Amino acid sequence: MTFDPGQLGQSKADLAEKLRTLRKRAGRTQVWLAQRCNMSQTKLSNIETGRVTPGIVDAELILRALDTPKELVAEVSTLARLANTEWQGKRASWRRGLEKRQAELAGLEAESMTLRYFLPAMVTGLLATPDYIKATLGHSPVDTTKTVAKKLERQAVLYDSSKQFTFLLTEQAARWAAVPRAALAVQIDRLVSLSRLPNVRIGVAPLGTVLGRGPMNTFTVYDQRLATVETFTGRMVFQDARDIAEHLKIFSLFERHACFDNEARALLSEWADSCRP
Repeated sequence: MTFDPGQLGQSKADLAEKLRTLRKRAGRTQVWLAQRCNMSQTKLSNIETGRVTPGIVDAELILRALDTPKELVAEVSTLARLANTEWQGKRASWRRGLEKRQAELAGLEAESMTLRYFLPAMVTGLLATPDYIKATLGHSPVDTTKTVAKKLERQAVLYDSSKQFTFLLTEQAARWAAVPRAALAVQIDRLVSLSRLPNVRIGVAPLGTVLGRGPMNTFTVYDQRLATVETFTGRMVFQDARDIAEHLKIFSLFERHACFDNEARALLSEWADSCRP
């Protein structure tokens, strides 16, 4: 599916209108349709007025119950996928202050119990040293002082033993020279140290690991309810169950081929030593 990020906001209203129109054209009442789809009339009413965004499964149930033509099924299914996707552009984040994004992430982390981070390119903020954080924010055209402080504050969540964290890094992510070599050695040492926390698993996939699927995007999955995907110009937020399931499937694939525990620490220590004078 291809789309313009500008479509994402409008798609929710379009989806609600389309589903309402299809029901009326079919000459069906909300009561009849709700019963056929095994949902409450209140939920259906909220879907048709745009107060509730239906998942793809709910949309498909409605389309099937209304015996919708194939060409319209494809159109509405695309709208449903768009409606369950949110675009957060970097320019908008710069305008409102990058520290606001850190508060949002802290909220997501507080609400989640199982967090999975796929890191094919760089170390994420939760694992980063102050020098590394400052370096990775160097391209931002705004003052990042508060953002650095907020990122460091967020790291306290790693010590919440009620939560489970799994971080998967490629060798490139662990060794990417965002900072000078001496500082990079300190950063890699931090990965080793954090990997000893009982609720934190840090896995690494060394170069040469045979995998048919490439590590394309940085992404995070919060429990089984939300996934965020990073791009150069912003991030996408997926809330549809199928999108989340696909990211969990990709994560599991790389997790099965990654090194963990002492094996991972041995590799990380070797890479850190290679950065020292």
